Amino acid sequence: MTYPISFRRKVLSVREKEGLTIVQTAARFCVGIASVTRWIKNPVPQETRNKPATKIDMAALARDVREFPDAYQAERARRLGVSEKGIGHALRRMNISYKNTAASQSGRRRTAHLPGRRLKRIKLKTVSSSILMKVVLLTICHEHTGTRPLASDVMGV
Repeated sequence: MTYPISFRRKVLSVREKEGLTIVQTAARFCVGIASVTRWIKNPVPQETRNKPATKIDMAALARDVREFPDAYQAERARRLGVSEKGIGHALRRMNISYKNTAASQSGRRRTAHLPGRRLKRIKLKTVSSSILMKVVLLTICHEHTGTRPLASDVMGV
């Protein structure tokens, strides 16, 4: 977060009035020496970036999303020659998000994460959606009561 312009001007005016050096001014106001030096040149905060947002070709990424709609970010990163994190940021800028589905177009197994459980996952291809929904709901209910769901609760026996 940047310092407000009023604070910057106060620092510079105290520096001029008392004849302080840049190092003394920075120490007195507990700011960096580079900040004071930059404020002397231009006290107004910079509001825009002078550098492009990314090296990812957004048109190529959009084309890749159309051709491979359920590809993983690591695969996209390898195809486009960039980092996985960069792909994630670019997809977020394009407002593209994914939800795990029972049957994806590529035939991959996707997993559903139960709320509040990091390591417990259910393979969606092996469980019907109605049983899966029962398991999720019963698990959530039983988490609040402190008990474990029984197999008879899930199967309806």
